[in-house]
Amino acid sequence: MIEHSHLKIIAALQKNGTLTAAANTLCLSQSALSHQIRSLEKKLGVELWERDGRYLRLTHGGRLLHQVAEQVLPVLAQAEQSLKAQGEGRQGILRIGVECYPCYEWLTGVTGEFMRQMPEVDVDIVSKFQFSGLEGLLNHHIDILVTPDLIKQRGSYYEVLTDYELVLVVAADHPLAQCRQISPEQLAAQTLLTFPVPVQRLDVFNHFLGPANLKPSRHKVVESLELMLQMTELQRGVCVLPKWLAEAKCAEQPLVLLQLGAGGMQRKLYIAMREQDQAIAYIRHFIEVGRATAGQSFQA
Repeated sequence: MIEHSHLKIIAALQKNGTLTAAANTLCLSQSALSHQIRSLEKKLGVELWERDGRYLRLTHGGRLLHQVAEQVLPVLAQAEQSLKAQGEGRQGILRIGVECYPCYEWLTGVTGEFMRQMPEVDVDIVSKFQFSGLEGLLNHHIDILVTPDLIKQRGSYYEVLTDYELVLVVAADHPLAQCRQISPEQLAAQTLLTFPVPVQRLDVFNHFLGPANLKPSRHKVVESLELMLQMTELQRGVCVLPKWLAEAKCAEQPLVLLQLGAGGMQRKLYIAMREQDQAIAYIRHFIEVGRATAGQSFQA
């Protein structure tokens, strides 16, 4: 079997031209190098080099093996560098799943900063919001999951990324616009616009309307945030958004942000990962960048 060391010997012989120079390059004695060459020739049943004065010249078989060395050695060197870098936490592929529909725009900024700080790590954002995120995480389809839901399952590990508040967005001329806070009963009388997320995963249903055994008079799903805000402005409905996103998007529109309930609707955003991956250096660094960015954006 041809080994990595054999390819390095052939490459060194071709590059250096003499047994002495090749041995020095490989940190071997001349006798040790000669022995390895003879052993390889015996194993392959073909001569690999011949003398031309004080120089060595590869035979036809040697040139064939050298062509293989030229193709394989760079690939092996790259693999070694990549594996070493991964071992040091400097390189890898970070596949990010997103279950927080409004977080996608914010997340692109986080990944941009992360890639600037860690250029040797590739990043892929999975933006299919209907997929089973935790299942995808545990099945290794993604490496981390950004989610507002803490669902404990064997093999998963969660860390809080940030706290945030959900608010109700209504048109400035909406009858509710003058209210300081909104009750479940008041919201239940409205047409509620939401992103295409299953109802059982919507916080406004689970933690605001649900405990009061209420549902909105009408529920409409809207794919686009811009369209959702336009419909809200035209009083075609009301919507619930993270406060940080609502403040950023509604500043120049005739829209009003209202508190949900007496204490406001406080939520947490999590990063989930596989239990065995929680110490990977570039995942830790992504969490640090995410927390710093969330601290600036979510709680500004």
